[in-house]
Formats: sequence, C-alpha cells, structure tokens
Amino acid sequence: MLSMLWPLLVLVLPLPLVVRWLTPPVKTNDSAAMKIPFYQAVANESATVYGSARGWTMCFSILIWCLLILAAARPQWTGDPISIPVAGRDLMLAVDVSGSMREKDMVVDDRRVNRLVAVKKVASDFVQRREGDRVGLILFGSSAYLQTPLTLDRETVITLLKESEIGIAGKRTAIGDAIGLAVKRLRVREKSNRVLILLTDGTNTAGELSPSRAAGIAQEEGITIYTIGVGSEGQSNGLTGSLNFNLSMGIDEKTLLQIAQQTGGQYFRARNTTGLEAIYKKLDELEPIEDDGKQFRPISELFIWPLGLALLMSFVLAAIFLSISLFGSRSTRVDDAVPEAIRA
Repeated sequence: MLSMLWPLLVLVLPLPLVVRWLTPPVKTNDSAAMKIPFYQAVANESATVYGSARGWTMCFSILIWCLLILAAARPQWTGDPISIPVAGRDLMLAVDVSGSMREKDMVVDDRRVNRLVAVKKVASDFVQRREGDRVGLILFGSSAYLQTPLTLDRETVITLLKESEIGIAGKRTAIGDAIGLAVKRLRVREKSNRVLILLTDGTNTAGELSPSRAAGIAQEEGITIYTIGVGSEGQSNGLTGSLNFNLSMGIDEKTLLQIAQQTGGQYFRARNTTGLEAIYKKLDELEPIEDDGKQFRPISELFIWPLGLALLMSFVLAAIFLSISLFGSRSTRVDDAVPEAIRA
C-alpha cells in the first residue's frame, strides 16, 4: 500500500504562484541605466535565443518543484503484515543420558530403538513447535552439564540434542544436580513463565544435591517442573535373554511425582513412543505457546526516488542555462546587433 507520512505538505505546491501573485514587481530606476541607441536590437536578438528555451525550462522548474514537495511528503510503501515471534516462556529441557537409557524398549518407524533415540525424536518435534520460547538443554548422568543456554535458536538446541550420546555425562543418574543446574540458569530470568521439563528413566544415584532439596529451591524461585518417567513394562532383549521382568522398576516415580507436585507441575509416565508424543502434546496445552497476535508491516521509504530525480533534473537545467549563456552570447554579440549605419 502506498502512503505518505506527511500528506499535508502537498498543500504548499501552489506556493510559488501565491508568492508571484502577492509580491509586487521589482521597480527599476531607468535614470541610472546606461542608454544606448541600439538597445532594442540587442533585446530583440536575446529574446529570440532565450524565448525558444523559456517554455520547456519553465516546465522543468515546475516539475522539479513538484518532485521536491513529493519527496518532503515522505512517500512510503507499506508491505503485507508479518507476524512477530513473541518471546514467551523460558523453557529448560533436562534429558537423562545415563547408561540405563541404552535399553531398547521403544519403537520408532517400526524398528526397536533405545530410549534416548525415542526421546531425541519426540523432544525435537516438541522444541520445534516452541516458537517464541527461549529453550535450553541440559544433559545429565553422573553429573549435569549445560549443553545449550536459553536461546531462541531452536535449531541449535535440536542439533545438540540429536548429537547427544548415552554415557557422555556418566553412567549414573544425578536428578538433583540436573534440577539445581536448571534453577541456576532460570533464576536470572523474570519470575514468570519459567519451566523445566525433566526426563529420566531411573532414580537419583549420584550428585551432591538431593531431588527433594533441588525441588524446594525451584519452588522458592517460582519454577514449574514437569517430570517424565521413560521406560516400558515389557520384556528385556538384552544379554539375559527374554526374561519377564519390569524394565521400568528403576524409575523412582514417587520422587518424580513429589517434585512435580511441589513445584506446581505434573508427572507423566511414558511407556512407549506414542505415550511420549502424547505427553509433549499435553505439555503444549499446559504451557501454551505465547501468541498475542502482534504483527508489523515492513515500510520502505520512497522519498529518495523523487528527490534523486529532482536533483538530476536540476543538473540538466543548470547545464541548459550554461549552454545558452555560452553559445547564445555568441549569436547576440553587440557587434551583430548594432546597425550597419552606426558601425560605419
């Protein structure tokens, strides 16, 4: 859409005519002028030279004036509306990469995979949907490590999540330290919309901070924690053969439930990939993506075009007057205008 920032400036377009109409003509003092008998002949010859160019030079001048007024009115081109990604929640994702995540009791694309592979796939889709949220990633095993600080760059978070490997942080599980590290990174943010999603398949067996104490600190800081326990209840396909026992028996569901309830979150149980996907969709509902409908229209300034054209035409007009002065003066020399009788 074409618009003008100061459209009222077009009202000054007739200003030169108004000035010409209101201003009286300049009075000349003929007594001070030098009188020559052949003045009329010189004047007639000059009028012939300048009169032929007067019409279109006047048109040039009027057009330059109009272009300058148009540039001063600031014409703008307003583009189509573009949605602004609104910064929403500070969301930290803590993923267990301990040795127990190696258990192959999940199915992705009709093939059996370990728990971490399933988590990578589902969590990556979840992070991709969190447009406008600042997302961070913590990987924890025997210790907790900040893999990605809070950022709007979701692609980097997804890439580093997919590059994570089992055992990279140790074989044991430090749930308390993972929560403590998340609190440390989230506490510097505003006390609103701060969320930690903690995913594990075991119980706290390492670290310096107990899960209950870490949850208490998170509660004091106003951080909501959602906990997810991962692991099926089928048979193991490990070296022990097809023994009928519960693979999820190591999940400390009581502690995970207590952490979630203490901080105002919820505990979820993911027994398969489908269940894990449903949990992340539920999290989208519990912590909806901020969308307040803010939009902006890109504005391109167009005043440079009429201004540049006016400047170019000014150069052309100046060149015309200069050429008339140089070449026209040769055809209007006094010698040419003086009658033969006077020169004789």
